[in-house]
Amino acid sequence: MSASLLIVGRGRMGRVVETLAPDYDFAVAGTVDIENAAESAAWPQADVAIDFSLADAVPENFPRLAARGMNVVIGATGWQAEEPRLRAEAEARGIGVVAAPNFAIGVNLFLALVERAAELWRDQPAFGAWLHELHHAAKRDAPSGTALAIASAMRNSGYGHGIDVSSTRAGSIPGTHTVGFDAVAETITLTHTARDRAVFARGALHAAQWLHGKRGWFTMRDVLGL
Repeated sequence: MSASLLIVGRGRMGRVVETLAPDYDFAVAGTVDIENAAESAAWPQADVAIDFSLADAVPENFPRLAARGMNVVIGATGWQAEEPRLRAEAEARGIGVVAAPNFAIGVNLFLALVERAAELWRDQPAFGAWLHELHHAAKRDAPSGTALAIASAMRNSGYGHGIDVSSTRAGSIPGTHTVGFDAVAETITLTHTARDRAVFARGALHAAQWLHGKRGWFTMRDVLGL
């Protein structure tokens, strides 16, 4: 039996989620976009919402979704300063949430590899580290949420040396993240490249399936059992 899905933000990512939803046994109940965002009372009811809207829209829409008892998957980035308030709202309403800066399964496995690399290089001061990310020209936040998550993961793994972080915004690049370690005579790089935005939509839909019947605040690490 299929579950119902509300798509919040019908931009590029929202449209891909809408197209792929039947592959994950979801029936799209409706969408929320700039035309009906202010009319929350008229939003269709659904089992779960997937939000790929804008950073400033997430804190506005989330309480309205939570008040309806909907589980929520948050794929938008740039709203993390509001996370404590949203967590409290989720707990008060007893809903389940999966929030991640990047829903591509490969990126999350890549993140686990970077954590291990940071452990190996934390006691090697002869190597300098850098992190470079590339995205399409329309992406507003820089560095990306994924880049910030990578840098945070490296710090949490005990890497205390400098990490030079840079961003590129050009063309239609779906997303590329590279972590490098460089010494006088050798360089090691780890790179994840997304070739299609569908990987982010598929990861979000997978998370929405996994979230069924759950309560609490989760990340893709929980979804993937990492």
